[in-house]
Amino acid sequence: MTIDRNRTVLAILACACAFVVAPTSSPIAAEECATSSYGEGVTLDDSILAAEILARPDDWAGRTVRVEGEVAAVCQMAGCWMDIVAGEGDDLLRVKVEDGVIVFPTAAKGQRAVAQGEVEILEMSAEKWESWKRHMAEEQGLEFDPADLGEGPYRLVQLRGTG
Repeated sequence: MTIDRNRTVLAILACACAFVVAPTSSPIAAEECATSSYGEGVTLDDSILAAEILARPDDWAGRTVRVEGEVAAVCQMAGCWMDIVAGEGDDLLRVKVEDGVIVFPTAAKGQRAVAQGEVEILEMSAEKWESWKRHMAEEQGLEFDPADLGEGPYRLVQLRGTG
């Protein structure tokens, strides 16, 4: 099967499971992103500031929250994550979804998004952190710089997205 056929089959299967999915074989326009719902949708009424979650992640771990913000980046390979600007600085909150269940369109970059999911904290060894950072740089077509690793503890705070 070709990559495009694999993507089309994946999109059909996801739709059959009652998920709203944007097929990655044909990019959608930013206007369509603004009116689209993915996964289970958003059911919570009140949003939490992503910056607040990042400032005190242990207080939010395991809780289902709704966040809003501008999409700074989208996974270029599978649409399996998007980064939401968390405030006025460079802080980003990653919304990670199960590969193929929800596919964030690349056209979402620069658009406003509302996401819902469970806050999770992933503890990593120095080796795993470096491997993850390398992968993220490669995925975005960026040069990996070991100077960006920082000093531990190595924790990834993200939203396990459901809609």
